[in-house]
Amino acid sequence: MTTPVIRCLKTQLKESEIHFLVKKQFLPVIASNPYIDKIHCYDDNLPLLIQTFKKEHFDYIIDLHNNIRSFIIRLMLRVKAFKVNKINFRKFLIVRFKLDLLPGVHLVDRYLETVKSFGIKNDGKGLDYFIPDEDEVDKNSLPQGFRQEYLTAVIGGKHATKQVPVEKMAILYKQINRPVILLGGPEDWEAGDIIAGLSGTNVYNACGKYKINQSASLVKKSLLVITNDTGLMHAAAAFHKIILSIWGNTIPEFGMSPYMAHPLSLIFEVKGLYCRPCSRIGFNKCPQRHFRCMLDQDFNKIAESANSLLSRIG
Repeated sequence: MTTPVIRCLKTQLKESEIHFLVKKQFLPVIASNPYIDKIHCYDDNLPLLIQTFKKEHFDYIIDLHNNIRSFIIRLMLRVKAFKVNKINFRKFLIVRFKLDLLPGVHLVDRYLETVKSFGIKNDGKGLDYFIPDEDEVDKNSLPQGFRQEYLTAVIGGKHATKQVPVEKMAILYKQINRPVILLGGPEDWEAGDIIAGLSGTNVYNACGKYKINQSASLVKKSLLVITNDTGLMHAAAAFHKIILSIWGNTIPEFGMSPYMAHPLSLIFEVKGLYCRPCSRIGFNKCPQRHFRCMLDQDFNKIAESANSLLSRIG
């Protein structure tokens, strides 16, 4: 979601040189971005990075993370900095007291606010995701029956309260009338195997079999994407895919909904639940122990919506 800032800076601010600091595990996501001049990796090496940055003689810092580490970098470099407003206090108010003072502004647009003093305008092109040629997945390498057309279903996620329970996913994907490829990390393989076993031969468990860029490639080639609130949802938005996003304990109003996704995209959530949102990020288990934000979802309706959209796009 930082990519519009990178692109707009590079294309609108002539002769700019853009460096990007990223955690090592997320390097593949931006390694092929043509708008970045140099990438620096954080791998528990903050003092060394700061020494490196001092030698670069940066003119400005654009802080799109605004956490303790980025604060230390800003403090040590002592150059003019612009930081994103994370609206954490407003999020606290709605999580703790259900007092909604959220600004109704997407995180991407809040990112772009940090560079407005440079005269940067939103170019309206959405998110970027550049996949290197070696990570493009050949459809012919997929199992027979998934090589012509398929939809992708992202089942993984960092927090359990953002994930659809396995038994509900099985109910959902059993009703989809096109081939379904399940995507997630190695930690999601067991859940994917259970879902595929309950859903039938129409579902292929690819969890843990592909690197992040390869998973993004499968998303790019899919008919549509069913996903929870997780990283590949934003990759799908970058490819302007039709996205059916399923929201648990978090809410799209935090500013993390699919940005400029296909106009036929749909959001599914349990509205009016007294305990939701219960966190601005997520938990390992439902703090109320009922997990109604996911269990009360109408998965038959989600399946009907997916099948209806699939029939429209051919």
